[in-house]
Amino acid sequence: MPPRDTSLPSHDMDPMVRAAGLRGIGPLVDRLGGDGRGLLARFGIPPGAVDSDEAVVRAAAAARVLEVAAAELTCPDLGLRLAEQQDAGVLGPLAIAIENSPTVGEALDCVTRYLFVHSPALSVRRVPDPDARPGVIGLRYAGTGPGRLSPQVADLGLGLFHRIIRLLHGDHRGGAYGLRSVHLPHPPLAPVARYTGFFGADVRFDQPDAVLRVPSGITATPVPGGDRLLRDIALDYLASHFTEPGRTVTGRVRLLLGQAVGSSPVRIEAIASLLQLHPRTLQRRLAAESTTFEAVLDGVRRDLAHHLITTTGLPFGQVTAMVGLTEQSALSRAARRWFGCSPRELRRGAAVLTSTRVEGAGSSAWTRSRPTPALPTWTPSRAWSPPSSTPRRTSSWTSSSPSSAPMRSGRRAAGTCCSAATRSPRSPRRCCPAR
Repeated sequence: MPPRDTSLPSHDMDPMVRAAGLRGIGPLVDRLGGDGRGLLARFGIPPGAVDSDEAVVRAAAAARVLEVAAAELTCPDLGLRLAEQQDAGVLGPLAIAIENSPTVGEALDCVTRYLFVHSPALSVRRVPDPDARPGVIGLRYAGTGPGRLSPQVADLGLGLFHRIIRLLHGDHRGGAYGLRSVHLPHPPLAPVARYTGFFGADVRFDQPDAVLRVPSGITATPVPGGDRLLRDIALDYLASHFTEPGRTVTGRVRLLLGQAVGSSPVRIEAIASLLQLHPRTLQRRLAAESTTFEAVLDGVRRDLAHHLITTTGLPFGQVTAMVGLTEQSALSRAARRWFGCSPRELRRGAAVLTSTRVEGAGSSAWTRSRPTPALPTWTPSRAWSPPSSTPRRTSSWTSSSPSSAPMRSGRRAAGTCCSAATRSPRSPRRCCPAR
């Protein structure tokens, strides 16, 4: 057995991530008329690192590679182009567990639990539907730090996430897994038609988070061709060789509660079962970390409530349901206990603060948090053309079992908005009626 992996240290402000997340960037930059090797070298990344499953780079450096390449090559859809030529293979051994899960839901659980192996700077989890529609859930792709994802990182990550779900759902179904709409946390970088053509669904911009809105029933969809034995081997490998930095029982419970709050009844028995622990054992381990299940649940609800109240305009009745409370009066009491004010006062204060920040700064929060030279910005007057077909890269990580194989490439989603083709990045944020 290989030694326990300790090569992915995490620093609060700039963690190390797998260089494989940039796989394909060199040839893509070359095809666009740039110098792929030179671009990587400018940020201290050896050209061969992106083809390795072991090499690591700074998360900030990886983001800068994408943003600089997009700006210098006048290629605003660079993240989407790179997502089109990647597959789950960039996730290394995690790809084997994902591809061989019995259901899409269990594959998502694998990603939620072990994405830190690929990048401790990123997270994926199920969340209540941002539009509060029955029968719909959100799959949220986000950073683990306080800042937002850079625009190209968000496009690449959510784009690849979308393609993986399509392939898990089965090519024989045409990849139509029922995607309702897509939320992106930035303005459109390329024509809106580019986004709707990629995702095959309504795309909404300037949203609080990067989210795929999908039918809740997708989690029960079987994954065709999965091998449970291979999945168990891969999960055992991940569990025995990788330990998430700072992961505690409290942290694991918080993660699971974050997925469950607002979408299903929260009971300690259910969380303990997911952790393969007896409820009393879970309580003892939490007590050893100076907390309780109830305290952790209260903290998860507090953080989610703060996020929904201060970053969305959802009615407080919907916020109440999404944090798992039964009555709006319960939300009001909890908000006064958590924040010392009512939900309405908290939202009003957040709006005033946001307005003050916008007036006092002329750049996005992501740009302000990184004191780097300004990058050229894309405008509709610059030349832009849709991407040409590119060969798919396959995973360089393989299982010892001869039955394992790289993920099959999926067909590109064909659905587009009926009127999106004539729109530009300055068009209204919604490109077709809400679903």
